[in-house]
Amino acid sequence: MDRHSGWIGRTLAMTAAGLAAGLLGTAVSAQEMSDDGRELRQDRREIRRDTREIRRDRRELWRDTRVINRDRRELRGDRRGLREAYRSGDPHAVRDARQELRADRHELRDDLRDRRDDRRELREDRRDRRHDVRDLRQDRRELRRDIAHRRGR
Repeated sequence: MDRHSGWIGRTLAMTAAGLAAGLLGTAVSAQEMSDDGRELRQDRREIRRDTREIRRDRRELWRDTRVINRDRRELRGDRRGLREAYRSGDPHAVRDARQELRADRHELRDDLRDRRDDRRELREDRRDRRHDVRDLRQDRRELRRDIAHRRGR
């Protein structure tokens, strides 16, 4: 009998130790949950800030598009001015019209490049924000699960 009780006692002790270690390892302290809640609030603030920046960037893109359209109208006028300069036969007027056309083309190219870069950055910001929102949702689910586990549900 002693032989069996020793074996059973050791088995029960090992089982109890395993359960205790498992429960203690998965249990989340109140301080950790408080810190998690604080981190969630900070993450929400950052997402709201990112959203405001994205809206601001979209407005700037819209303004850039208006500037580009204005540059294109100026180019049409410059081409018209160059045709008129050719008709007049004045070499100085032709040279000035060509320089103006060249400068406006360069300005349009720069504006298009800037808008393209801004669009790329906006796409990346939107992608980053989507990932942040997904992470926030996952963190919320984990916190709710930890709270429910701690309350014994």
